[in-house]
Amino acid sequence: MTRWGIASTIKAPARDVLAFVAYHLDLGADHIFIYLDNENKKALSALRDHPQVTVTRTNGDYWRSIGKKKPDAHQPRQTINASHAYALDHGLDWLAHIDVDEYLCPTQPVRDLLSALPTDVVCARVRPAEALSTDGVDGLDPTATYCKRWIGTEHSRIELERTFYPNFGGIRRSGFVSHSVGKIFIRAGLPNLRFRIHRGTQDNVEIGPRQVLEHIELCHMHIKSWDDWQKIFDYRLTKGSYRSSLKSDRKLGLGGMSLHDLFTFLIDDGGEAALRNFFEEVCLARPELIKQLRHHDLLSVFHLDLDTKRRKHFPEFS
Repeated sequence: MTRWGIASTIKAPARDVLAFVAYHLDLGADHIFIYLDNENKKALSALRDHPQVTVTRTNGDYWRSIGKKKPDAHQPRQTINASHAYALDHGLDWLAHIDVDEYLCPTQPVRDLLSALPTDVVCARVRPAEALSTDGVDGLDPTATYCKRWIGTEHSRIELERTFYPNFGGIRRSGFVSHSVGKIFIRAGLPNLRFRIHRGTQDNVEIGPRQVLEHIELCHMHIKSWDDWQKIFDYRLTKGSYRSSLKSDRKLGLGGMSLHDLFTFLIDDGGEAALRNFFEEVCLARPELIKQLRHHDLLSVFHLDLDTKRRKHFPEFS
């Protein structure tokens, strides 16, 4: 039987950490490696005795034990930790590296989908579906998470993007504010394997063969609400996924623009109002966008039921 697991470096409230773990245990994950990137006594206490979880507090002792200096940026900390988990022997056949705001959403059991891959495939990619904010939108199921899907090559991408987002379409692939490439599972047993954020390498060469897992979407809850986005916006702009060192996911000649350049332009040109206009057009589950996405079969609706699953797997947490 194919065994699979997840590695994740997390700096989040204990409730969110446990919801993430519980959801994926409920999905059938055989083992989950959690690297706590800050002091989180509640999460540590709840996780450390769970037989299917290895929880590590990444303090100075941890970094000394693996012989590395703690990187200042969180991205290399994530990849080092995922690579560390990969090297541990827990009898897994596949390991995925995802974040605390990402949830695997398969239409079939994950182990069956991984089992069906050709034996020479060592990397399996999961395409993202970016969650839309439902903040203040009437007429939607309050228990559901509404996501815009990744637009595949069978569609005219830029044309659809401009239909969905009249003012901002064509700038970002699929109209995503977050990454559009998804995350990966890597088959166990590869020597000198190093996880990267969206890929894996051996001796700085990307591993292959690779294949997309068509029956799993990665629900990415990148923006939950306007208020939530504002709280984390400055950090993302300077150190996170909107930082200046990241390039556009679309060539500039085709109308692409990096998120850093886009958001800096909006702020300089129109301040908070311009940023709010972007949010309401691109990130909000407004009725017209939901209708258009559904018409083109590019709307996914997930019922994650996180609180119920957290209570099921961690009943003593409060």
